[in-house]
Amino acid sequence: MNEDQARLVGRVLGTVDSTPLEFWVALEPGRSLQLDDVVATVRRPPGGEPVSVYGIVSQVRARYEGARFDSDVFLIEDGVLPGEVCEAAQITTTRVEPEVFIPPLPGAAVMRAEGKDRDQALFFDGMDKRLPAGVSRSGEPVFLNLEFLDGTRGAHVNISGISGVATKTTYATFLLYSLFNSGVLGAEALNTKALIFNVKGEDLLFLDHPNIQLTGQDEDRYRSLGMPPGPFASAAFYAPPRTGDRNAAPDVSSRSRGVTSFFWTIEEFCHDELLPFLFADAEDDRQHYTMVVFNVAAQLRHATPIGEGGVNIEGEEVRTFRELVEVITSKVQEGNEWAGPAIGLGTINAFIRRLYGTIRPLERLIRGDIPDAPGHRVRLEKQVTVVDLHNLPDRAKRFVVGVVIRKTFEEKERSGRARPLLFLVLDELNKYAPKEGSSPIKEILLDVAERGRSLGIILVGAQQTASQVEDRIVGQSSIRVVGRLDSAEAERGQYGFLKGAVRDRATILKPGSMMVSQPEIPVPLLVEFPFPAWASRPSEAGANPAAMDEPEDPFEGLPSS
Repeated sequence: MNEDQARLVGRVLGTVDSTPLEFWVALEPGRSLQLDDVVATVRRPPGGEPVSVYGIVSQVRARYEGARFDSDVFLIEDGVLPGEVCEAAQITTTRVEPEVFIPPLPGAAVMRAEGKDRDQALFFDGMDKRLPAGVSRSGEPVFLNLEFLDGTRGAHVNISGISGVATKTTYATFLLYSLFNSGVLGAEALNTKALIFNVKGEDLLFLDHPNIQLTGQDEDRYRSLGMPPGPFASAAFYAPPRTGDRNAAPDVSSRSRGVTSFFWTIEEFCHDELLPFLFADAEDDRQHYTMVVFNVAAQLRHATPIGEGGVNIEGEEVRTFRELVEVITSKVQEGNEWAGPAIGLGTINAFIRRLYGTIRPLERLIRGDIPDAPGHRVRLEKQVTVVDLHNLPDRAKRFVVGVVIRKTFEEKERSGRARPLLFLVLDELNKYAPKEGSSPIKEILLDVAERGRSLGIILVGAQQTASQVEDRIVGQSSIRVVGRLDSAEAERGQYGFLKGAVRDRATILKPGSMMVSQPEIPVPLLVEFPFPAWASRPSEAGANPAAMDEPEDPFEGLPSS
């Protein structure tokens, strides 16, 4: 048997219409095709060069030929009626070379696409920079075109799926690991950064630890993708300080070392005009007191620093967030200078009530009572920086996300360069950029989505329901990924790239399987990504190879008196 005979899987059906975009294949006896297999056939038009038609199996069926009624299946099985099983596969065209859109002819041989043929069918042959995105059901590598991710021709990734089943965050971290370890970025990988906001549990606080549950088979899958299995080599972790802790110790329970607490000083809060980020949810957007917010923020810029993060506001010393709230309250009640002209008493009182409501969730994040305040700023010095938010209430989460992203965006703007790249990973995107209303955070995320490509900021956003996220943000994403979807959500227009059976399959995907859509390939590809080589929960964490040995006694080795 020669190579062509071994690859032959069937012939184009003649009982069903064959079109340039879709056709059916009758399978040879003893041969099979499954969903997502890649095939190729050739059409030789009169007087022209051969046309290669490539496609992906989108549906497979089996039926009895010769049966007229449902009950005939029993008669055929008993040998009373003649009948023969026939299997056929529906093929969705992915590529035609050269681009002469004519249908394959009935009876034409259909081959399984392998090697160079598969690369051509899936446009991998034209990708100068191929980013491993996972493996196909048959174990072959699947790639993303880096040019649609790094801003060259497009940018941004959007991931949707049911919480706890779709493995959105895990896949986002896999893409980061692939970027840093596959060699696709070359020497640029050393300076490329990723900023991850951790909103669920403490699972992302162990990215720098190897996964002790990784099997040899899992390691082989990484190597098949051209990557060494292991943890993230360069990672930093930040968490909010514990409530009431005078030393601002990080509020984490599963990791005792390598986590830095973060907060903002009263001085930074005033001079950087961070007050609007306290009023950043949909309820605030519908109120008139937002006018007072910006007037007060402008007045706070005149606060005088007094050291260690504190300020003096018109003769009053402020060291805590509660004191700052009390000073603001007294100032807006005194007259129109702070509240603004023509502002009614009802609006001022609404602003005050809302401002007092921010004290409990935010007083540990805005303070002027810690001597080494600069040591508690979020810095993007490592390759991956994780900012843990899971212990914060929603209002505090919005504040942190908004302030950190704004500062990062402004720094990239000032640099005036798109390189090195910064990947911004944000889950629960629907909370920060909802479809309806406006807020300071939403405006920044819109800026990232629409201008981030030119600045080298790439948004990797995730949410359960893309239909609840601002369309301008989702629409700017060149790479669209879905895990398991709710059946009602899958019918929304935001998932128009999922057609027919592909959309139905998205409702039954198992964890670890994703549908990936990218501009060059007209159909989404199903990929399976390897089990994380880094610890994704405390129980999986092995020893951190980058950590230095530290003695149990901090005074060990010091000379005795």
